[in-house]
Amino acid sequence: MSTVASIIRNWKKFGTTRTLPRVGRPARLSDRGRRALVREVTRNPMVTLTELQCGSMKRGEPSRRTTISAALHKSDLFGRVARLKPLLSKKQMTARLEFAKKHLKDSQTIRNKVLWSDETKIELFGSNAKRHVWRKPGTAHHLANTIPTVKHDRGSIMLWGCFSAGGTGRLVRIEGKMNAAMYRDISDENMLQSALDLRLGRRFIFQQDNDPKHTAKITKEWLRHNSVNVLEWPSQSPDLNPIEHLWGDLKMAVHRRSPSNLMELERFCKEEWEQLPRNRLRPRSSLWQWQVGGIKLESPTPYTEPAGPNLKLASVIRRRGLTCLK
Repeated sequence: MSTVASIIRNWKKFGTTRTLPRVGRPARLSDRGRRALVREVTRNPMVTLTELQCGSMKRGEPSRRTTISAALHKSDLFGRVARLKPLLSKKQMTARLEFAKKHLKDSQTIRNKVLWSDETKIELFGSNAKRHVWRKPGTAHHLANTIPTVKHDRGSIMLWGCFSAGGTGRLVRIEGKMNAAMYRDISDENMLQSALDLRLGRRFIFQQDNDPKHTAKITKEWLRHNSVNVLEWPSQSPDLNPIEHLWGDLKMAVHRRSPSNLMELERFCKEEWEQLPRNRLRPRSSLWQWQVGGIKLESPTPYTEPAGPNLKLASVIRRRGLTCLK
């Protein structure tokens, strides 16, 4: 029977074109048991499957792992790895909320004037990036399919870098332990020149986090003396800085070249930093608005969806399971 004939038959016989429930084996888990599982998972998202099995057994319900998993999947509940997120106090949550409200509607022109900066550590032999290999079953430990590791740290370098939507700025190796004076010198020698090279203009906006070196008295005096506009930054918010995505790209590119010593590691970092494609920098910079729009805080302040130009942004964030700010 053709599809069209089947649809016509269903309409004549049942008065609908929808596929009706078919007769099959009844569910082993009762509706009451499924609701109990959903309540338990909603109350404690980190409950283990073993603990759910024990609870199901006490209620006299089926306790097979596959049965419990299938019941939760029907309620759109799936086991996933918990994301890491900075520990925030109530004051910090409020500050992040106010920051998001203030900058959610920033125009692309304003975002293009921001010079993003940060420090990162890159290890010579380390787990900075995961690698995938194509291999046959049983060949996981073949030399070609493994990444060499060492028992003790073979060294690492600290880098300071900056970028804007128009390109990457300077990348500098930090020698020794950085203090406020060293950070001021790095900014004096590299930050202003990066803004000039990227043609950001005199009224560019400089972003830095709230590291004590960045907020020290001598750093503030230098920024004020050079008339640098600093973007206020909420504490404990590394997840908002788009340069974190560039660090990930850089580390993967460098480790693909397998540097053998720290001098090579530094050279590869600078070469790969300059070669980062510009068509990836503007989306990284624009991504900041999506990250700001996705801030979800446990606050008594009610959340409302924005209207007007932010309506599309609200719909996308809502589909991601986040909360949009007014």
